[in-house]
Amino acid sequence: MAPIGAVGTRGSTDTDGARGTAGGRRVALVTGGSRGIGAATVRALHRDGFDTVVHCGHDERAANALVAELGSERATVIVADLTDPDAYQRLWREAVGWRGRIDVLVNNAGAWIGSPLENPAGWMSGWEVNIALHLLAPANLCREAVLFWTDECRPDRPPGIVINLASRSSHRGDDADHLAYGATKGGILALTKGIARAYAPDVLAYAIAPGWVATDLVADTDLTDIVAGLPMREMTPAKDVAEVIAFLASGRSPHTTGATIDITGADYVR
Repeated sequence: MAPIGAVGTRGSTDTDGARGTAGGRRVALVTGGSRGIGAATVRALHRDGFDTVVHCGHDERAANALVAELGSERATVIVADLTDPDAYQRLWREAVGWRGRIDVLVNNAGAWIGSPLENPAGWMSGWEVNIALHLLAPANLCREAVLFWTDECRPDRPPGIVINLASRSSHRGDDADHLAYGATKGGILALTKGIARAYAPDVLAYAIAPGWVATDLVADTDLTDIVAGLPMREMTPAKDVAEVIAFLASGRSPHTTGATIDITGADYVR
């Protein structure tokens, strides 16, 4: 498949695939890139001509296998525990250092972390981890990206692109045991909209709100009843989400900045 068009000068597109103004391939950082939506996104961006930094929190073996599949000349692995409040700084520094630039940031890392109301210790720890992983880490990486892109601002530079993974919980809330998860994912939508409004046209920001997605995180769970109630009669393939991310990363629709794209198979319709 031929690469889709990449961003050219601000607000326009060119036809050189994922090539920047200096003729080098554009570079994407994908957090949580070793599996699920993240791995599918890395593959889609690679197909479209990007060099990719594959971040993983713990599953370094899966990340290395993905890089081996794609070729180490086009992808690299960085391990960082994003629940550590200082880890994002090293991740960003090493990611930029690999190619001297990051053109697209995909904040995908996450987990369905509980915060049981009736358990005081679980309630507090659930909020702390959800805030660290789903709100502070992506917010801090967005800050680094925005500072990097606006500091480099010049008329011939394509806008930087942020794509934040939220959830249908961002809109409708989550169940009683995952209130913190839904709240932090809602915060991601506000963060994305604020960046889009404040930093256009130099930075484009989008949010993706998936529903039930078929990944290895739910592979061992009996979801028969849930799937039976889905309009599409199946969970969303990770590739469906990755293709939307790849389209947004191409820069072909800059005026979509600030938008949230729901990918729920009509399970949740606003």
